[in-house]
Amino acid sequence: MKPMVLYYAKCSTCQKALKWLDEKGIVYEGRPIKEENPTADELRTWHEKSGLPLKRFFNTSGLLYKEMALKDKLPGMSEEEQLALLSTDGMLVKRPILVCEKGVYPGFKESEWANLL
Repeated sequence: MKPMVLYYAKCSTCQKALKWLDEKGIVYEGRPIKEENPTADELRTWHEKSGLPLKRFFNTSGLLYKEMALKDKLPGMSEEEQLALLSTDGMLVKRPILVCEKGVYPGFKESEWANLL
């Protein structure tokens, strides 16, 4: 199974991650997160596979996150409500997200991605 990377083309971190994969010769499937928003089921599966807190899947530095005042709202929301919210707009989701056989990692950290690939 080819690793999948959900990315936003205008995001500099996403560009850096894709360049890193290309330089390493790693073949991957790219998925534009804004056009092909992850579903709640996908997010649930990825969250479980990642072993990370669900909050790590939120783009906490994004405009939409701030406009919606999610910093204050998330603690009072159930996990299912958070997943449903994340699935409404790709811009709420932390990116890039690496999804591969060994695991899932939201955000780009070379050492983490190297361990999973």
